[in-house]
Amino acid sequence: MRARWARAESRRPAVTAALVVVLAVVGIGGRAGAAPLPVDYSYRSGIIAELRNPGGSLPGTNDFGCRPSAAHPRPVILLHGSGGGRQTNWGTIAPVLHNAGYCVFAPTYGALSGIWPSSAIGGMGPKVDSAWQIKLFAEQVLTSTGARQVDIVGHSMGTEIPTYWIKYLGGAGAVAHYVSLAPYWRQGPDSDDTRGETIAWFRDRLGLPGGPREPCPRCVAPPRDRSFNAAVRQPTPYVPGIRYTNIVTRDDQIVTPYTAGLLAGPPGIYVTNIVVQQGCSRDHADHLALTADPRAAALVLGALDPAHAPPVPCVAVAPAF
Repeated sequence: MRARWARAESRRPAVTAALVVVLAVVGIGGRAGAAPLPVDYSYRSGIIAELRNPGGSLPGTNDFGCRPSAAHPRPVILLHGSGGGRQTNWGTIAPVLHNAGYCVFAPTYGALSGIWPSSAIGGMGPKVDSAWQIKLFAEQVLTSTGARQVDIVGHSMGTEIPTYWIKYLGGAGAVAHYVSLAPYWRQGPDSDDTRGETIAWFRDRLGLPGGPREPCPRCVAPPRDRSFNAAVRQPTPYVPGIRYTNIVTRDDQIVTPYTAGLLAGPPGIYVTNIVVQQGCSRDHADHLALTADPRAAALVLGALDPAHAPPVPCVAVAPAF
C-alpha cells in the first residue's frame, strides 16, 4: 500500500498540470474580479484546510455577495457525506467550480455540536433535521444571490438529503441540475439512519428541542408508513424538471455494490449514469477519493454545463484507503 501511494503521489504534479491544460483549452476562468485558486487533487486537501482554518469556509465558497454570471446563472451548493463538512469534503471540487466562474456555497449540516472540532463533522444527526438545514441554507443562497434556482453537487449522504428537501420541504422547482458522487439510490436503511433515529429518540425522551423549523406552506407530509430511506427513494428519488447525473466508482468500498448508485429515470426525467472507470482503467478512486478525482471533477463540470463540457482526463488515481 505504501509503495502504491508513493507512486500515486509522484503523479500529482502531472495530474495538476493535466487539469490546468484542460481548463485553459476550454477558456474557463473565475468570475469577474476573482483570482483563480490553486487546485490540489488530493482528498486530504479539505482536511488540511479545516485544520488551518478551524470552522471556516474554503476560499471561493460561501461568499453571499457573489452574483451569478450570465454564463453560470445558478449558484452551486456542495453537500458533503456522513462525517464530512463544508471544508473537509470539498478541497478539490470547490476551487474547480470557483475557477470555472460559479458562485459556490457549502454548508456543514447534521453536526452534533457547534463547538469545533465536532462542528466540522457533519451528517451525524437525524436526517430530517439535516434536510431542514439544507432547505434553510438553500433559501438563503437564493435570496442573497437573486438566483431562481441552484445546482446541487452531493457526495454520499449528500446525495439523498437534498432529495427530501425537494420532495417534501418546498424545494420543488428550486433545483436545475443534481449531480451525485457515490450515490446509493438502490440501497436500504443503513447505520446513518439508525444513528439519526436513535439520537432523535433520546432527544424526544429528554424533552430537548429539535432542529430549526419554520412555517412552510409548500411543505408536503411524507407518507406516514415510510422511513426516511423509503420516503426519498419510493417510488423514485427523481423529480420532474431536474437533470440528474450519477457518478460512481467500481472501487467504492462504502457503497457496495457500487451499482446501487446507478438508477435509470422514469419516462420524462433525464438521468445520466457514469462509472469513472469506463474508458479509464487507471482510475482507482474509491468512495472518498472520488471527491478529489480529476476525472470526476471534469465530469461534474460537464454535468453542470453540458454545452461547454471540458475534456475528461484519464490519469492514475489511487484509492484513499
